[in-house]
Amino acid sequence: MDVLRIVLAILLPPLGVFLQVGIGLHVWINILLTILGYIPGIIHAIWVIVSVR
Repeated sequence: MDVLRIVLAILLPPLGVFLQVGIGLHVWINILLTILGYIPGIIHAIWVIVSVR
């Protein structure tokens, strides 16, 4: 399932984070990072998916 979340995180970073942790602080941070720059949003999303259980 993590592979699907990582693929979604590359395509649409906030969606990958949302599927991992639900609506919360990480999702809002990721939306902000994605707006400021697509690559920081991807990096944050992958970090959340890998580290948060």
